[in-house]
Amino acid sequence: MVRNSLAARRRTDNRPPAQVAVAGGGQCPPPVARLATALGSALADLGAIVVCGGLGGVMAAVARGARRHGGTVVGILPAYDRRSGNRYLSVSIPSGLGHGRNVLVAAAGDVLVALPGAAGTLSEIAFALRLGRPVIGLGAWTGISGVQTVADVPAAIAAVQAALARRV
Repeated sequence: MVRNSLAARRRTDNRPPAQVAVAGGGQCPPPVARLATALGSALADLGAIVVCGGLGGVMAAVARGARRHGGTVVGILPAYDRRSGNRYLSVSIPSGLGHGRNVLVAAAGDVLVALPGAAGTLSEIAFALRLGRPVIGLGAWTGISGVQTVADVPAAIAAVQAALARRV
């Protein structure tokens, strides 16, 4: 039901769909994968385009969740080969930038949701903050100035919706 109301709003105000960047570890334990999959599903239901780094772990899990709910997922890949992305991507963008592609992931989102990860995830958080994007830490990244931390997917979606309502 949320998706239909957002789709109707998009038709009347001519704004493009929201783009939500998701950052997280390339390797993740099953509980984090379940969290990422649920986030992807909820973002698809919201009508948002999901942008991620396109590889495994959190990136594959969020993409899987979004695609299972009819969503669109853009993966910005570190290599030049678009086949290096996970199988759930709707669009694969080979950048050839290695870790430098993290700035593109952060810049592509109207908001960034960060799940547990390591230095690459932290760099995406830093780039998003530097670019003035709202950052939501889902189950991780407490204590970083500018990161709104939430404990579960419903709270993350509420924070995403609030951030998107403030966008110009």
